[in-house]
Amino acid sequence: MINFLNLEYFLVAAEELNFTRAAKKLFISQQSLSNHISNLEKEFDVVLFNRTSPLTLTYAGQSLKARARELLNLRDETYKEIADIKDFSTGQLSIGVSHTRGRVILPEILPTYQARFPGIELNLVEGNSSQLASSLLHGNIDLMIDLLPFTVENVETVPICGEEILMVVPDEVIEKAYPGRLEEIKHSLSASTDIRLLEQCPFVLLKKGNRVRTIADEIFEDAQMSPRVVLETENIETVLALCRKGMGVTFYPKMFMATDQSASSPRHALLDHSRLNLYSLNYSRAHGVLGIGYHKGRYMSRATREFIRIAREHIAYPAAEDSQREA
Repeated sequence: MINFLNLEYFLVAAEELNFTRAAKKLFISQQSLSNHISNLEKEFDVVLFNRTSPLTLTYAGQSLKARARELLNLRDETYKEIADIKDFSTGQLSIGVSHTRGRVILPEILPTYQARFPGIELNLVEGNSSQLASSLLHGNIDLMIDLLPFTVENVETVPICGEEILMVVPDEVIEKAYPGRLEEIKHSLSASTDIRLLEQCPFVLLKKGNRVRTIADEIFEDAQMSPRVVLETENIETVLALCRKGMGVTFYPKMFMATDQSASSPRHALLDHSRLNLYSLNYSRAHGVLGIGYHKGRYMSRATREFIRIAREHIAYPAAEDSQREA
């Protein structure tokens, strides 16, 4: 009978191909790891590693490595399924989300979720889209929240709300670039959001590779415009802060803007205080849909199902279906 602990330790060693590193990663001694590997080799009556430098897997070791993750995932799914059947009062739920999106989305979901299911242990994993997709694929998280479509395969998705990228233009920037024409430029932008009207303005943008920056670059390319970029950063919150100080025009998700507004009169409080103007873009990719994804090949626990249900009930943003029509 397979000892799952031996199998877990073998898999880490097989991935690291170094007993010292694997033991440190597992927080055990190298001797203890060697004992677990030896026990597994005795159980199967094969040699799993070529004790060479560098360490390599035997053919039997390669075969077991290919099956080990599948076996461990099957064990985890079985425990989850049985726990759901027995009593949905305890369990775990691992959620993957980006840091910035998490601070907007999770406060709308988790207080209600925890109040209804206090016995569920919550684990939050933060990262970019590719990191979260890898974690979902390897079973390290139960679900991830990201823009649709997801790039990872074998994932079912549930749309939960719309997300729009806005162009943010400070009065101060317009006044400096076009003295005496502030109201004229703002009126023209309200009528058409033609980015060429801001050709002489500075821009503060995210660095290339970010989705918002990709959309901005596509808009510039369509307008045959070469923007004057005065600063690039990887932090989307820094972009808005610099924009507020009149450093340049930028692009920013409408959803994130909600957390920076006052409770009494959100939109107007933001605009009056910071003299920022928000413009919707006549560009399909600026209108997206946020969704929750889960691995369709694995057992979907009740904890996951309940999280999705509460998310769809409580996120107070335009419905995903409306955003899909706008796109």
